[in-house]
Amino acid sequence: MSTKAYYPISEIGAGKVGFSKTRSIIEAAFYGNNVVKVNTLKEAYELAKNSPGTIVTDMKIKDGETFGLEKDARVLLFNDGAVTGRYAAARRIKGEPGVDETKLDKVVMDAVYKTRWKTMYHAECFVGLDPEFMVKAHLLIPEGEENLLYNWMINFQYMSDEYVKMYKNSKPVGDGNEPDIYIFSDPQWAPEEAPDVDFSCLSDPLTLCYFDTNQNCAAILGMKYFGEHKKGTLTMAWALANRNGYASCHGGQKEYSLEGGQKFVASVYGLSGSGKSTLTHAKHGGKYDAFGGIKVLHDDAFIINTDTCASIALEPTYFDKTADYPTGCPDNEYLLSAQNCSATIDEDGKIQLVTEDIRNGNGRAIKSKLWSPNRVDKIDAPVNAIFWIMKDPTIPPVVKLKGAALASVMGATLATKTSTAERVAAGTDLNALRIVPYANPFRTYPLVNDYEKFKKLVEEKNVACYIVNTGDFMGTKVKPADTLGILETIVEGKANFEKWGNFDDIEIMYDWSGKTSDAFKPDMNNAEYVAALKSAMQNRVDAVEGFATKKEGYDKLPDEALAALKKLVEQC
Repeated sequence: MSTKAYYPISEIGAGKVGFSKTRSIIEAAFYGNNVVKVNTLKEAYELAKNSPGTIVTDMKIKDGETFGLEKDARVLLFNDGAVTGRYAAARRIKGEPGVDETKLDKVVMDAVYKTRWKTMYHAECFVGLDPEFMVKAHLLIPEGEENLLYNWMINFQYMSDEYVKMYKNSKPVGDGNEPDIYIFSDPQWAPEEAPDVDFSCLSDPLTLCYFDTNQNCAAILGMKYFGEHKKGTLTMAWALANRNGYASCHGGQKEYSLEGGQKFVASVYGLSGSGKSTLTHAKHGGKYDAFGGIKVLHDDAFIINTDTCASIALEPTYFDKTADYPTGCPDNEYLLSAQNCSATIDEDGKIQLVTEDIRNGNGRAIKSKLWSPNRVDKIDAPVNAIFWIMKDPTIPPVVKLKGAALASVMGATLATKTSTAERVAAGTDLNALRIVPYANPFRTYPLVNDYEKFKKLVEEKNVACYIVNTGDFMGTKVKPADTLGILETIVEGKANFEKWGNFDDIEIMYDWSGKTSDAFKPDMNNAEYVAALKSAMQNRVDAVEGFATKKEGYDKLPDEALAALKKLVEQC
């Protein structure tokens, strides 16, 4: 077994693996006499279908039997209310400076107690889709939240006979010392005054995501949005993977088959709305089909073994914005469920989804892996290139980074814009650039862990590293065709990178796929542009200097990382 679910009597007790205070509070709740085990997707579907407020559409799930559903299963729609995005501000991570775990443990303890009056559902799934890395995860959630339960089970790998057998034969993670993941969730929770409970430990007064990732457990309180449960589960899987020699990746990966039997594996990293899914799933007009085509690992969550450079997907399905697939789009036949969308009646009297973002700006759907016919769960070929996707208007459509320290720290200072997938504080400028290290706002461990993993890939495994700008360059929009042309040129070994200005460690490419655009050529004699570029690089310096002081230096990076960025500022 990859993670540990059962313990000999001799291994049970304080100070032993799987028995922290927080985990003891959370795991015990799973064994209450008010808990009902949900074993199959069929059970979860029926619960969700009959849950108050569920909209049972007339859209049939394609090949539902493949997922353990009945042949006539339909796409279910459920709408959450006013909150329709992730809320990072509610996260509290055990072990970080300033996090009062004593108070938080009592908040969770009281939340668990109050669920004694509720029927609770217990579901299980697998995270990680290859015998090299498979983790068992458990979710406990109250009656009334059946749609969250169902969506969680279909988003991750349900316990089919095939995967249960695979799991039994899988490699133990962490030499068999990593316990199963346990998540306690009560979306109906609200803080109520109680003896010995102090809510001053919360970063948000009404919600909480509390992670003890070293012990693989979490509590999610007052949060209805499914994305919190999806990313909460991935958060712990990524942390577990990171402890055991993997680079944790919020991005997409694909393998190109080229003439002569060669392979090229590209990994792209970016936040929702950056274009990572578009780039991952792009078929490039079928130009590689004659050589074996393209294989897709995933467009959101995977891990890279930093020794072998092989990569493993963590989940089988896709969590997409419905606005990308207009009503009537053929791709919609692969939908499994939907959230935060509208519905209407078509000319045949059938209930149909309204997939455009009319309701709230972040309509979402879970889409079947069958949508991608070239989908794989593992890519054994070593990764060749990393692409940091940024929407920084001072950076040309593509640049190449030289040196492992610069390559990794540019990922640590990835600059992008906020998307509608996120719930942010009132007054936040959605167009302003912000730093999101490695495009992963779900990290729960020191930033240096990611820095060292990606540095190792570049320095020891000869992985090339690039920045691609999918936004605009000084007012000129970078079109998807440009970005795809850039990828093709690099993948096919035709890229001609040359020195850029005074930079020693950044190279630039002006031509891709037979095209040249003067609009994308940075004018290093333009004082206004040079000042903007220098300011953007200085922002990265400021960010790294901030990592060294904020949270008592919890996210401090090595001096070499800061030096690599300061060198860029000096050379602007």
